[in-house]
Amino acid sequence: MLPVLALHFTVAAGAPWIFRRMGRAAFFLLAAVPAGSLVWLALLGPSAYDAGPVAAAAHGAAAASPARGIVESWDFVPTLGVQLAFRLDPLAWVLCLLVLGVGALVLLYCARYFKRGDAGLGGFGGQMLAFAGAMFGLVTADDLIALFIFWELTTVLSYLLIGYANVRLSARRSALQALVVTTAGGLAMLVGLILLGEAAGTYRISALLEKAPALVADPTTAVPVAAGAVLTLVGALSKSALVPFHFWLPAAMAAPTPVSAYLHAAAMVKAGVYLVARLAPALAATAYWQPVVLAFGLATMLLGGYRSLRQHDIKLILAFGTVSQLGFMVAVVGLGTPAAALAGLAMVVAHALFKAALFLVVGIIDHQTGTRDLRRLSGVFGRSRALAVAGTLAAASMAGLPLFGGFVAKEAIFDAFAHTPLPAAWEAVLLVGFALGSALTVAYSARFVWGAFARKPGVADTPFTPITPLFALAPALLALAGLAYGLWPAPVDAWAAPYAASVAAGAAAAHDAGPSPAPLPHLAAWHGISLPLALSAAGWILGAALFARRDAVGRAQARANVPADAERGYRALIGAVDQAAIWVTGRTQRGSLFFYLAVILAVAAIVPLAVLLTGGVPLPPPERVTLVDPGSPLIPVIGAAIAVGALAAVRANKRFLAVLMVSITGYGIALIFALQGAPDLAVTQMLVETIVLVAFVLGLRSLPPQLRDRTGGRYRAARIVIAAAFGTAMVLAGLAAMGARVVEPISLQFPDLAYRGGGGLNIVNVTLVDLRAWDTFGEISVLALAATGIASLIFIRHRGRALTATADVPTGSIGRVRGVEARSRGAAELAVARTFATVERDPWLVAGRTLAPERRSIIFEVVTRLLFHSMIVFSVYLLLAGHNFPGGGFAGGLVAGLALTIRYLAGGRFELHEAAPVSPGAVLGIGLATAALSAAVPLAAGAEVFQSAILTIWLPVFGDVKFVTSTIFDVGVYLVVVGLVIDVLRSLGSGIDEQIEAAAKAEARRSKAEREGAAR
Repeated sequence: MLPVLALHFTVAAGAPWIFRRMGRAAFFLLAAVPAGSLVWLALLGPSAYDAGPVAAAAHGAAAASPARGIVESWDFVPTLGVQLAFRLDPLAWVLCLLVLGVGALVLLYCARYFKRGDAGLGGFGGQMLAFAGAMFGLVTADDLIALFIFWELTTVLSYLLIGYANVRLSARRSALQALVVTTAGGLAMLVGLILLGEAAGTYRISALLEKAPALVADPTTAVPVAAGAVLTLVGALSKSALVPFHFWLPAAMAAPTPVSAYLHAAAMVKAGVYLVARLAPALAATAYWQPVVLAFGLATMLLGGYRSLRQHDIKLILAFGTVSQLGFMVAVVGLGTPAAALAGLAMVVAHALFKAALFLVVGIIDHQTGTRDLRRLSGVFGRSRALAVAGTLAAASMAGLPLFGGFVAKEAIFDAFAHTPLPAAWEAVLLVGFALGSALTVAYSARFVWGAFARKPGVADTPFTPITPLFALAPALLALAGLAYGLWPAPVDAWAAPYAASVAAGAAAAHDAGPSPAPLPHLAAWHGISLPLALSAAGWILGAALFARRDAVGRAQARANVPADAERGYRALIGAVDQAAIWVTGRTQRGSLFFYLAVILAVAAIVPLAVLLTGGVPLPPPERVTLVDPGSPLIPVIGAAIAVGALAAVRANKRFLAVLMVSITGYGIALIFALQGAPDLAVTQMLVETIVLVAFVLGLRSLPPQLRDRTGGRYRAARIVIAAAFGTAMVLAGLAAMGARVVEPISLQFPDLAYRGGGGLNIVNVTLVDLRAWDTFGEISVLALAATGIASLIFIRHRGRALTATADVPTGSIGRVRGVEARSRGAAELAVARTFATVERDPWLVAGRTLAPERRSIIFEVVTRLLFHSMIVFSVYLLLAGHNFPGGGFAGGLVAGLALTIRYLAGGRFELHEAAPVSPGAVLGIGLATAALSAAVPLAAGAEVFQSAILTIWLPVFGDVKFVTSTIFDVGVYLVVVGLVIDVLRSLGSGIDEQIEAAAKAEARRSKAEREGAAR
C-alpha cells in the first residue's frame, strides 16, 4: 500500500510542473495514476479476500495474522506505539475500488471539463490526485492515529478543492464552512479514538475489533468505550454531512463539478460511512451507538429528501439527495449485523456509481448551456440524447427502480431492517420512515430528469453546444455500470459477502453460547414478492404522486415555516465566537508592551511559585548544590560584565544603547561557555548574538531613538515586584529540578550513544540531528514560521519579488546621487560621486552603482571582498565537519547568514539581491523538505523515522570516508537558517529601506510642491 500512496503524492507534488508543459492534457497523465493503482488492486483482489491466515509485511518480514487481507506495518513513532499500519481486507478493497476507479474517470473527465486557458489547473490536479491518495490511505489504515492523519488530510484537501474559484466569495465561504464543520467533528473523533485505543491497550484497528466485545462487557472499560464510540460517531456524522452537520455539503456545491462528483459522491463523504461500517461490528453493542446512527440517519434521509424537492438548481437537487442517501447508508451500516453489512456495502457501491454519474452529467449541462436552473433548461434531451440516456439511467438507479443497482441495494437494506431484532416501536418507525424516504428519492429523481432534459411549455429550447465522446465517456461508463450491477449483482455480492461473513464471525466469537447464526443473504435482482418489495412499490407510487403534484408540493413547502435551520444556527454560533473574540482581544491586545510582558512574566512566576510553596516540592540539601567552578580568573570578570550589561540595559535611555548592553550579556555568556569547555555552545551563542544584534539595529531605524524611562511612572513598583518574583521563581525551579533527580541522568549515556548510534564525536551536533532529531525538526519549523511572520509584517507584495534594473532605484542610489546637483556641493565632489556611481568593475559588489556616496564605506567594502568567500567556505566546512568537530548545520547557516549580512551592509539591498537571488521562502521550503525527506526515507528501508545509517566509502585521494545520513538532515537545518537570515535581511533590511526611501521621496515631492506654490 505504501508504494501506491507514494506514487499518488509524488505525482501530485509534481503536477504544477506537468501542467506547465502539457496544459490540460496533463489530466490524462494524472488519471493514469489511479488507473494503474486500480490494476494493482485488481491483481491483489484474491489475496485481500483470502480467508486463511495471511502474510503481514512488517519491516519487510513475514508474520502471521489471523485476520483476512494483506497487512503492512512500519514503525513511525515506536516509543508511542504509533505505526504506519495498513490492511487491505474486503471492506477496504471495495472502498479502494471506488476511490481509484471513480477517481480515474473524474480526472479523465477534467481533461475536457476545464478550458485550456483556465488558471490554477496544476494546483487543482495535484490536489485531486493527492485527495485520491489520502482516501486510499484512510480506508486501508489499520492504525487509529494513521487513520486520523489521513482523515484530516482529506479535510484540508477538500477545503482547497472547494475553494478552487478563490476569487468568488461563495467558494471561499463554502470552503471555510466545510473546513470548520469537518475539523470540529474530526477533533471530537480524535478524542474518541484515543479513548478507544487506551481502553483496548492498542491502536491497531484489527486488534481493537477483536477486543471490543470483551471491552463492552467489562464494567471497567464499558464507559470509556461507549464515550469513545459516541465521539467517533460525531466525526463520522460531520464528515458524511448528517443532521445537524448536513448544511455544509449543499454549500460545497460552489466547487467545480468534478470535485462534487468525486468528493461529495464517491469519496470524502463516504469516509464517515466507511468508519461506521468498520467499527459497527464491534461497537454496535455499546449503549448509544444504535440510537445515534438510526435516529440521525433517518432524520437526515427525510430532511435531505424534503429539501431536494425545493431546489431549482439541478446540482443542489443532487446535493440534498446525497445528504438523504448518506443518512440511509449510515443507518444501515451502523446496525452491525451481517445482513446490514452486506446491504450497506451494496448501497455504497450503487450510490457511488449513480451519484458520480449524475454530477458529471450536471457538469456537462452547465458547461454546454451555461445554466443549471431547471426553470431555464428545456429540450436538452433532443440536443444530446446520449447524455440524456446516461443521466436517466443513473437517475433510475438512484430512484431504486428494478433492473438497476440502486434497486438491488435498497431491497437488501429493507430486508436487513425487516430481519434485525429491534424494539417494535423502532422497527415500525424505521420501516415507515425509510419507505417515506424512498418515496422522496423517487420524487427528486424524477424532478432531476424532468428539470435537466425535458422540454417545458413556454420555455425556449436551451442552446446546447455538442459534446465530444471523451467528455461523455465517464458518466456513460458509470451509468452503464449501475445498470449492469442491477442486471448481474453477483460480482458485487462476491465483493461484499466476505465482509458480511467477517461480521457474522465476529458476532459468533462474541457469543460463544447461543443459537447458530442465520445464513447470510445474497444480492439478487429479484427476491420474489416480499415486504421489501412492498415497501419499494409504496415508495414508487408515493414518489410518482409527489412528482405529479410538484407544483402543489412546492406551494406547500413555500408556506411551511421551519422554526430552526442548521445553517442559520452555524452562522449564529460563528458570529457569537467572533464577537467573543473581539471582546477578549479588545481587553487583552491593548498595544501596551508593559501589559503583555506583565501578564506573561506574572503567570510564569506565580504558577511555579504556587507549586513550589504549596506542593511540598523538596529542595536539594546544600551539599548537592554545586556552583560553577570558575576554572579561570576571567570567569568572575565576565560575570561582572554580564551584570553591568543587564543593569545598563535597564537604565539606558536610548534604544541603540539598550540593544548593545543586551548584546554584552549574550557575548559574555558565550565566553563563559567557551571557558567551561563547551565550544559548540559558545560558537552558536556568539553567532546568534551577532545576527540578533544586526536584526535589532536594522529594525531600530523605524523607531524613535529615545527610549522612555521604563522604571518610572505609576507602574514602577509593579515592575519591580514582577521582576523579583520571576527571578526568584526561576532560581527555585532550578533548585527543585536539582533536588528532584533520583536516577542517573540520561545525558551521561549521550557520548556512547552519539558515537555508536549517531556515528559522531560531537555530542551536541549528534544530539540535535539524531538523538533528538524530532525536537530539532520542530525548532526549524518554528524558524520557518517566524520568517513567514516577519515577511508578512513587512512586505505587502510577494516577498520573493525580484529587483531588476537600477532605473527603479529610488532615493539612496544613483537617482539620489544625480539629485544632489541642486545642493551646494563643489564640482570636484560631484565628479567623484558620478565616478563611483557609474563604475562597472567587479560586478559581484555593486555598491558603486546602487548606493549613494554618503552611505558607502570603502573600508567595509574592501573587508567584504576579503571575507565573503572565505565565510561561505567556512560555513560549508562547519556544516560537513560538525558531526565530529564543533560546528553543524545551525552554526554553518549562521556563518553563511553573516556573510550575506556584511554584503548587504556593504552594498545595500540591491547587493543583497545579487548575493541571494532566490526567494527566502523557497530556501526555507527546500530546507524543511530536505529535513522531512531525511526523516521519511529510513521508513522505506524498514527503519524508524530519523534513524541514521553509517556508510563507509572509499574515495580517490581521500581514502576511506565515513558518511552519516543524518548529515542530510543537517543540510536541511543549514538551508532553513540561511533562508531565515535572508528573510530577515529582506524584511528588516531591504523592506525598511524601501519604506524609508518612499517616505523621503514623498517628503521631497511635498517640499517641491510647497516651494512651487510659494513661488506662484
